[in-house]
Amino acid sequence: MRTKRGLCYPRVVDVCLGQRVVPVNDKKRRGFSSGEPKTTNRKKARFSPDVAGKSDLFDALPDDLVVSILCKLSSTARCPSDFVNVLITCKRMNGLALNSLVLSKASKKTFAIKANNWSESAHRFLKLCADAGNVEACYTLGMIRFYCLQNRGSGASLMAKAAIISHAQALYSLAVIQFNGSGGSKNDKDLRAGVALCARAAFLGHIDALRELGHCLQDGYGVRQNIAEGRRFLVQANARELAAVLSSAACEGISTRSWLTWNPLSQPHPAPHPRNQNPNHNGHVTGIGCPLLSDFGCNVPAPEAHPASRFLAEWFAARGGTPGPGLRLCSHVGCGRPETRRHEFRRCSVCGAVNYCSRACQALDWKLRHKADCAPAERWLDEEGNGDVDVDLNDAEGGGEDNVVADS
Repeated sequence: MRTKRGLCYPRVVDVCLGQRVVPVNDKKRRGFSSGEPKTTNRKKARFSPDVAGKSDLFDALPDDLVVSILCKLSSTARCPSDFVNVLITCKRMNGLALNSLVLSKASKKTFAIKANNWSESAHRFLKLCADAGNVEACYTLGMIRFYCLQNRGSGASLMAKAAIISHAQALYSLAVIQFNGSGGSKNDKDLRAGVALCARAAFLGHIDALRELGHCLQDGYGVRQNIAEGRRFLVQANARELAAVLSSAACEGISTRSWLTWNPLSQPHPAPHPRNQNPNHNGHVTGIGCPLLSDFGCNVPAPEAHPASRFLAEWFAARGGTPGPGLRLCSHVGCGRPETRRHEFRRCSVCGAVNYCSRACQALDWKLRHKADCAPAERWLDEEGNGDVDVDLNDAEGGGEDNVVADS
């Protein structure tokens, strides 16, 4: 390996002996006579390329040590370029970085590929990582194939491969597919399978799965209704979400004091649920805040979206924001899932202006933006000008939401 001055590192043998070889150019200056270069135990000098030859310290490192270092690098990479820069370093580094052990340890941020940078080489790299047993690569490539490339069978099988290894995000995504019958007809919905997959993901601590399972239990959707147990899951999801955001902020040194303050809504909601009306001195109606749980008014930022979800959102945004004629995207900005058939997702039963792939996305989008925009309507029409749905103002999450989703 050469330095910035074009010099090479000393040979391993000379380093071990603690000797240096005096360059030819220094002989006259140091008073040496012509002949063989002399050795000394003084401070080692840099070697010129003519003396050092082709050997360097990197060539002397064993492969298993380099692979171990690359495994640590791939598992802590924060963006794809962190890993790609290793691949283009040299031929040996490229070969060792593509070792199956290194690829199996790669973090999910290694696969955070931008949609406008998608290519066959990126596809092959994801496939190589998935074949090496990387669950994040299996899930990411499965989502891309299922929703973007419309290869339903291959995408679902890759997500199932990750779900078998207890990947919580893959389990939840398969649950959403079962709830909506994605990739098939409306008769392909399997609510019981969706609840079972959601329960498994919730057991692994997945926040959206906990929230979805709580709504299913409250509404008796695919499972016997149990309102008390459903509310317990919703509160647990709120607490886990808040703890996750606070822990990540602590690692980055961000102050979280303002997040834990009592923060009532600054903008009045146009039509709150009767139980949540609280007129102020101006006669407006404001929501009731809560000092802790994030779904009830705590000023906690939205959780970071998974790289696969960001890829879906960018992919369809670059194509006009619609996945196809008559198809819609999930209105939650952190989701990116598209419909695979007309009227697959359910609309907000209050305004009919937004639609969601799941109750979890509806709950997140409600607190992020839709609560300030939702306006009640006596009826709303679909794209063809027919089909009207009665307004149903129900409390969806114990005072935190007052709109629900209805089948379109």
